[in-house]
Amino acid sequence: MQTPSTAQLRTAIEVLIKYGEHLNHHASNLAVDLADLHQAGQEAGRVATGTIEQTSRIETVAAQLEKWRDELMQQRRQCVSSQV
Repeated sequence: MQTPSTAQLRTAIEVLIKYGEHLNHHASNLAVDLADLHQAGQEAGRVATGTIEQTSRIETVAAQLEKWRDELMQQRRQCVSSQV
């Protein structure tokens, strides 16, 4: 498997961040929709918990990708410095 470029990693990070925002937006809309239903509190709690877990995982993966991107950039700088 080929190592992704820093641009590809940046794109993946941006996609993950947008997906996390989408999940939060969807959960907010669902909570509003559930406000009129009986037992909405329980369902809204489940949705909130699930959203928090998903966005937490997304943030963890995004942070790992950022670290990997930073490491790749540092390695490339070192290669260029040693070649000069």
